[in-house]
Amino acid sequence: MAGSFSNSWALVKASAGVLRMDKELLVFPLLSTIASLLVMASFVAPFALFGGWRIFSEEHGSYAAYAVGFSFYLVQYTVIFFFNSALVGAALIRLDGGDPTVSDGLSIAASRMGAIIGYAAVAATVGMVLRFISERSGFVGRALVGLAGMSWTLATYLAVPVLVTRDVGPVDAVKESAALFKGTWGEQVVGSFGMGGAAMLMGISWALVCAGLIWMGTQAAPAGTVVAIAVAVTGFVLLGLITSALKGIYTAALYRYASTGQAGYFSDDMVGNAFRPRR
Repeated sequence: MAGSFSNSWALVKASAGVLRMDKELLVFPLLSTIASLLVMASFVAPFALFGGWRIFSEEHGSYAAYAVGFSFYLVQYTVIFFFNSALVGAALIRLDGGDPTVSDGLSIAASRMGAIIGYAAVAATVGMVLRFISERSGFVGRALVGLAGMSWTLATYLAVPVLVTRDVGPVDAVKESAALFKGTWGEQVVGSFGMGGAAMLMGISWALVCAGLIWMGTQAAPAGTVVAIAVAVTGFVLLGLITSALKGIYTAALYRYASTGQAGYFSDDMVGNAFRPRR
């Protein structure tokens, strides 16, 4: 366990090293967040204004609700995958020894727009199917759906960098992602501490700091509480942007290692041990 933690933390630090060289990579998760909020507002506002929420209140949800859900997933995933592709594309330029710009990343993503929309449609379909089955299953069924979701996550772990670097469609991107992952780390694996664990630790640490700041603010004056809350919210926003950028860099490094055997600014052993056999 200790070895897994230390290796994962080394991956996080290596990703942070790349981010320090290319701070403009933070622009991509920022744009993704703004665009995602706009997409959410565009779906929520019509229901709020015209009372369309009743289609979600029927038992297990109506077909209209599933249609709306699929449409939302499709648009939202398209936005997320577009900016993830831009981030991963720019990170791969750095890992190959180049000096990427925001324009480089956006151009890469724009050139693969058709495949990105197709992949978003595949991901939305899988998500809706799993949700449909889960809502109509008992405990065992939901457990199996959970396992299927985990398998899908691992199979598509490298799908975005495949879309960025290969002239393939979404289905072939998923197949190649699964083949690269299985060929590099094996089939029965689990993630180590990884980027998610690092983000969780950083979030908990910042939450503790914020709790102290807010407490001190309440002891000072009402204005102090407002300032402390503003600092806390700003910190969480920045933390979210940083962890999203680090995850994109991390994914690019894993793909580069899986496809070429080299990890650029990352140690080969470090990336090779990013996943461990399932016990």
